[in-house]
Amino acid sequence: MPAVEILFAFFLTTTVFAFIPGPAMLYVAARTLAADRRAGLMATLGIHVGCYVHVVAAAAGLSILFHLVPTLYVAVKLAGAAYLIYLGVRMFRAARAAGGMSGALPPVKSAGRAFLESMLVEILNPKTAIFFLAFLPQFIDATAGFPVWLQFLILGTLVNAMFTIADIVCVLAAGAITARLSRVSALQRNLQRTGGAILVGLGLQVAFQRT
Repeated sequence: MPAVEILFAFFLTTTVFAFIPGPAMLYVAARTLAADRRAGLMATLGIHVGCYVHVVAAAAGLSILFHLVPTLYVAVKLAGAAYLIYLGVRMFRAARAAGGMSGALPPVKSAGRAFLESMLVEILNPKTAIFFLAFLPQFIDATAGFPVWLQFLILGTLVNAMFTIADIVCVLAAGAITARLSRVSALQRNLQRTGGAILVGLGLQVAFQRT
């Protein structure tokens, strides 16, 4: 493995990146606001699992395809953006449908779906692949006893774990807000609309970003 000072720089840099608010934090917060803390935690787990696809791809050198074939990068990016917008619109529709009901909203049963959808969202995020391809080689030691691909796997797993911890903190914070406001059905519908708006906004941001 790399020298101790390189590993220290790796952990410090990873921690800073992980706890800077970004799209993943906004995404899991949106899922939490639109449903509940359990759905947010399952969304975080889905992102965590989906991220391993990019870790393995980086270790195998597959992520470089996005550099070599720009059309593939754009296609995957637009697919992910479209899926985020679809999820946001669906939240809007759920809130509108709930508005026609009398009394409290029915209990949310979307935790399992949140996991699967979030895993797909992460897999369709080519920026994650590019991030690993650009970030991890700075901490890879080609002269170390561990092969390069194994170093990619180990460091990628550590990065994924750190980002997941940051996302869990975000979910817990959003869950505390949701728990206080969800007793009133009108407020819960507004939370669903807020979550939907965040997802649509993320989808549009991804679609129109140049890189």
